[in-house]
Amino acid sequence: MTRQQLFNIAENWFKQQDWKPFAFQKQTWTAFLQGKHGLLNAPTGSGKTYALWFPIVLNYIKQNPDYQTKHKKGLKAIWITPLRALSQEIKQSAERITQDLNTQMTVGIRTGDTSTKERSRQKTAMPDLLITTPESLQLLLSSKGYEKVFKDCSAIVVDEWHELLGTKRGVQMELGLSRLKSICSDLRIWGISATIGNLEQGREVLLGPSSETLENSVLVKAKLNKKISVKSIIPKKMETFPWRGHLGLHLLEEVVPIINNSKTTLLFTNTRSQCEIWFQKILEKHPEYAGEMAMHHGSVNKETRLWVEQAIRNESLKAVVCTSSLDLGVDFAPVETVVQIGGPKGVARFLQRAGRSGHQPGKESIIHFLPTHAMELIEASAMQKAVKTEAVEDRLPYLNSYDVLLQYLTTLAVSDGFYPKEIYPEIKQTFCYQALSEDEWQWLLNFLVMGSQSLKTYDEYQKVEVEADGKFKVNNRGIAMRHRFQIGTIVGDASIAVRYQKGGYIGSIEEYFISKLTPGDVFTFAGRNLEFIRIKGMQAHVRNSTKRTNKVPSWMGGRLSFSAQMSELLRQELYTAELETKKQSKEIKSLLPMFTKQREESIVPKPDEFLIETFKTRDGYHHIFYPFEGRGVHEAMSSLLSYRISLLTPMTCSLAFNDYGFEMLSDKPINIQEVLDNDLFTTEYMLSDLQKSLNSNEMARRKFRDIAVISGMVFTGYPDKGIKMKHLQSSSQLLFDVFKDFEPDNLLFQQAFTETSEHQLEEGRLRLALERIADQEIVWKQCKNPTPFSFPLITDRLREKLSNEKLADRIKRMTKILMK
Repeated sequence: MTRQQLFNIAENWFKQQDWKPFAFQKQTWTAFLQGKHGLLNAPTGSGKTYALWFPIVLNYIKQNPDYQTKHKKGLKAIWITPLRALSQEIKQSAERITQDLNTQMTVGIRTGDTSTKERSRQKTAMPDLLITTPESLQLLLSSKGYEKVFKDCSAIVVDEWHELLGTKRGVQMELGLSRLKSICSDLRIWGISATIGNLEQGREVLLGPSSETLENSVLVKAKLNKKISVKSIIPKKMETFPWRGHLGLHLLEEVVPIINNSKTTLLFTNTRSQCEIWFQKILEKHPEYAGEMAMHHGSVNKETRLWVEQAIRNESLKAVVCTSSLDLGVDFAPVETVVQIGGPKGVARFLQRAGRSGHQPGKESIIHFLPTHAMELIEASAMQKAVKTEAVEDRLPYLNSYDVLLQYLTTLAVSDGFYPKEIYPEIKQTFCYQALSEDEWQWLLNFLVMGSQSLKTYDEYQKVEVEADGKFKVNNRGIAMRHRFQIGTIVGDASIAVRYQKGGYIGSIEEYFISKLTPGDVFTFAGRNLEFIRIKGMQAHVRNSTKRTNKVPSWMGGRLSFSAQMSELLRQELYTAELETKKQSKEIKSLLPMFTKQREESIVPKPDEFLIETFKTRDGYHHIFYPFEGRGVHEAMSSLLSYRISLLTPMTCSLAFNDYGFEMLSDKPINIQEVLDNDLFTTEYMLSDLQKSLNSNEMARRKFRDIAVISGMVFTGYPDKGIKMKHLQSSSQLLFDVFKDFEPDNLLFQQAFTETSEHQLEEGRLRLALERIADQEIVWKQCKNPTPFSFPLITDRLREKLSNEKLADRIKRMTKILMK
């Protein structure tokens, strides 16, 4: 069958649906049918699923002319999705094509949610098209005879590649692909990615840097010119002293008309606790939404989440308060309106959320931006510029993740075993391990067999045996079983199931929150008030309560930091405050009262200025610095600077930081002139000073816990019998201390320090920020009172000490004094 005949089949199908294929879809079909690999760059809701399912099915038709009468069973294509919530939608799209074209191809799903019965059925007969996750793919590689299962696979599609790139799940995917390339005779590899800053590098990571695969590949971009409108909800009365006091709840009534004017509205919050609070407060003020409003976040039970997604599809809900759990393409029908509550901290995340409205080709996406405090209006203005200029972040890939490689090698040893000479060249072709040396490789093999130099006397670390012919193999069933339970690279804090006393499952909360509750305490979770009864095993037993409460679970992942792109946009937008008003956005204009108050005590910095403010309150001496670089960079910079100051003059200070700047609060004034004269913002000796200032040993120790779990040194327990986080922490700390004292050149020990500086402390961004400050004029303002810019920092620190009611009263008193 010619390519034109195959195209006719596809175009006729589109015609039957009253659709017309886009140029990017045809481009993808052509490249795929020519045997090319590639990366498709297309926004959510643009028809990307059909861009790749179609050529997979057409290729099958081409190779099997009598496909309607004869069918050879077996796996032919794999679709990888990072979110199992998406798998049902992807399956429906595939089935529409396979059934409408009268093929006998079957479509199946294999994720953590797949039933045991279905898994057993797949063991005997794999579906032709399989939808799975990175973790489930690794589990398939850990099963005996996996080569037979995959040998006829002709395509693998990695969906939402931008979400995997720059994570250890992405590394896991690189390794899986390196194996499939060797065992599949005719494999095409494709990725689908929303816009990221480094698309070309994204393709290189997916396909391997120096491989033939990369040379025989294309980058297809969907030029759809999607219109995105950002509408800021500007408070009628602007607060002069901004603080996150009520998470924007004072604008709640502004949201009600938006909800009423559309069929379905998604309200995106940045954190699960914020999601819980907004859901509760809207229902409190507007009980008429009961039954018409729902909540969706990652800790709510699966049944509820699926019910919410279905209700959005059939438009039976007026509003859903959600977190990033609905960011990715859960492919439901478009909602009419999206509201973003608080700054989204990154351009890509914002565009992803905006794309949820008008989630159809050619439709305009409208997103309302609700600031949780006045300074977030600068973010809103910056977002409008980002949307116009399509300025999106890079996703930086990992290098030399030894822990993921050890897990992968154990996976191969658990299934059919592996020969190092065969596997080493495959691994070297990946982006992550392109620089892996022979010595490092040898160290990793020794680790699998002996458990590293300092652990070789302990049998539990000797997992892999070397057979007579040199094959590395796991022969112990217990080791194999424990390994399969622990495949994956996401290490969160231990989750505790929240259940009613009579057994109904509500969701899961991190252990550290539950550990702070005493029996009788009431907290809000999954939209209801619950009274804590007891902990039994890894479960928290609760009952419904009518008591009011302000206790809301917080999750460790709750504090997002600005991306580098966002920080740059924010600074550029802030600098427009000094321009003529006609050159300013309406958001910047609305902040005039705040800027005026700021100028009374201090300045609004210009592009060539770096602002430092000092003042005294009853809490002590405040020293505030404004790099506008994002919370993560400020955390590192504040520690670095306080360490350098302590070398000049002994002092004790507490640190606070947010996305705009950082504060040092001490019991005596710091001589800022001395800080400037001694060039304490220099990048010289930055790394060694940073390690001393942050107690990098402690940070690396925490990072090492994840590495120990991923590499398999520490076992996290069997399902429903999880090992408590503190026990995991103590096991990994013990290992960390052994390596520190007896084996400092241990690769996993060294990896903990590398990841701390590169990923957690964003060392590269810190260096660039210090270089920028070195070129600016430093303006030091000695103020009599706190300034509007300093207010979010002060109130954030107070929040740690005071309950919300007391805090609100204290801030009211402070603002009265300052406004006099």
